[in-house]
This record gives sequence, structure tokens and C-alpha cells, in this order.
Amino acid sequence: MKEALTYIVKSIVEASDKIVVEEAEHSGLVEFTVHVPQDEIGKVIGKSGKVIRAIRNVLKIAAVKEQKKVTITLREV
Repeated sequence: MKEALTYIVKSIVEASDKIVVEEAEHSGLVEFTVHVPQDEIGKVIGKSGKVIRAIRNVLKIAAVKEQKKVTITLREV
């Protein structure tokens, strides 16, 4: 799932070399923290949060197959 999230976010932003994705797992809950440059974070969030919502939905599909839950948090670099 981490590779898929990294690929999706790097495809959206221009400064793909500055994207860092951290993963932590706690009893069936996988937490991803995506560090995005401040001037690029709007592209990842999208208008009214549509882009980040779509990314979360894609990862939820993969998480259901593994019987886990997933959360994604965005942080500015």
C-alpha cells in the first residue's frame, strides 16, 4: 500500500523528490503520514478535498483485502 500511495502522490505534484511517506501499523490500523511541500499540498488535497478523498478510497480498497484499516495524514514540509 505504501508503494501505491507514494506513486499516486508523486504523480500529482511537480516536486516529487521532496515527497516522503511514513508508515506505522498499530493492531490492524495502518497510518500513513505524507510529507508534502507547502506550495504543493493544495494539489494533493484538491478542490473541496476531492483528490485526497479519492486517494483514501483507493487505499481503503487495498486495506479491505488485507483486513486492515487505513488512515492518511498530510503534513507540510
